[in-house]
Amino acid sequence: MERIHARSGHLPVMYRQVLEGLRVHGNGAYLDGTFGRGGHARGVLSQLQAGGRLLVMDKDPEAIAVAEREFGADPRVSIHRGSFAELAHWDATAAGLDGVLLDLGVSSPQLDVAERGFSFGKDGPLDMRMDPDSGQSAAQWLNSAAEKDIADVLWTYGEERQSRRIARAILARRTAAPLARTAELAELIAQAVPRGDQKIHPATRSFQAIRIFINRELADLETGLDAALARLKPGGRLAVISFHSLEDRIVKQFIVRHSKAPPANRRMPVEIAFTPTLLAVGGAQKADDEELAGNPRARSAVLRVAEKLGGEPGIGNGESGIGRAQAAPARTFSAQALSRFPIPHSRFPAPAPGGAA
Repeated sequence: MERIHARSGHLPVMYRQVLEGLRVHGNGAYLDGTFGRGGHARGVLSQLQAGGRLLVMDKDPEAIAVAEREFGADPRVSIHRGSFAELAHWDATAAGLDGVLLDLGVSSPQLDVAERGFSFGKDGPLDMRMDPDSGQSAAQWLNSAAEKDIADVLWTYGEERQSRRIARAILARRTAAPLARTAELAELIAQAVPRGDQKIHPATRSFQAIRIFINRELADLETGLDAALARLKPGGRLAVISFHSLEDRIVKQFIVRHSKAPPANRRMPVEIAFTPTLLAVGGAQKADDEELAGNPRARSAVLRVAEKLGGEPGIGNGESGIGRAQAAPARTFSAQALSRFPIPHSRFPAPAPGGAA
């Protein structure tokens, strides 16, 4: 679930496919909502001319410091610290975007630094916040949440079958002393869960689940996808890299919901129009064998690309003709059929400000 540091000797995950998917135009405006250490952003910037714009965002102050240091003097670049869920509230996006990139999950620098608390393989403070200045740390939540809430998070976000057993072990442990270190939590989970023949560490799913919950990752993804669609110009491209099935399912369903009409019900007399606003560009893409040989962390990466439809031609839609002045033809479907496919509110719990969910 990592984005690779471009300066470490590796290109970012699916670097070539991302740039091909965004189809960068020299005078276009592009947003990288997950800057990390800037590998993909550098690729986009290398293709921009003087009239082009690169907007970069990240929650992590360390990532923003890298962006300021390396790109701050470039007049084509604007930098903003914050979640990509807030991209539509950034004034710099108001003029519209020709491409949006979201590279989900935790970055390699975050994972590899023990002090950030993301890794069960490196002992450090039990933190896990991508933005260390906001919200509860993992330790604060684990030491105060109800047993049921902990079990629900482990099951919902980590699909951990032993979620209840682990939650009970956490509560028993914290009655003696609060959990404070990643090694403590990893050892507790390893003792509570029989390893059997599984190849991964017993704490893998639990650490993933806690991190996703603490950082509101799935709720932010739902909001961020809506914001990206709102800010994209007709013909603009959305490219999203996911690293586990929960993320990819949200991205896939978002693209389907905006590109394909729901099944019609011929028995219903009332019909309403459905006009697609997205076009899926190919299907799910995976890293090729050459990339996997040099970067095993890319093995779970899935890239999906979609193009916004409607209105005047946008940059990057010349080949397909999509997005010209004549919008895609509307199709009619029954109200009942369409009601089965509403734009959902977030199905994912998130920590309340200053306390557990």
